[in-house]
Amino acid sequence: MSTTTSTQSTYSISDLSKEFDITTRSIRFYEDQGLIKPKRRGQTRIYSLKDRVRLKLILRGKRLGFSLAETRRLFELYDADKSSSTQLNTMLDLVNEKKSALQQQMDDIKVVLMELNSAEQQCKAALTDNATRKIK
Repeated sequence: MSTTTSTQSTYSISDLSKEFDITTRSIRFYEDQGLIKPKRRGQTRIYSLKDRVRLKLILRGKRLGFSLAETRRLFELYDADKSSSTQLNTMLDLVNEKKSALQQQMDDIKVVLMELNSAEQQCKAALTDNATRKIK
């Protein structure tokens, strides 16, 4: 993702596509989902700074494992309460849920790795036994 800071106030779909290295189809999908709402001039979409910021937040949320429904919920909370305390509390709850789920996945992976190591050791031991028997 580009780290260029933009001073523009409006953007085309291709501007955002290039800046965030995503397809125009992805941007239109987020628009169809109601997450961004560009103005239109004929068939041309005109994205505002707010749309650009939201797109950046959508992509960040996606990287962090948030669903589009969760992202939409956060946007709705922010739109309803600009002080954003409700949004921040909801965000904290979501972050804690994601962290818990990732910790559980890490624990599960550790267990599977231990089982795989055990199976590997048993296979190596069996191969050693087979080789020893053939020599005798």
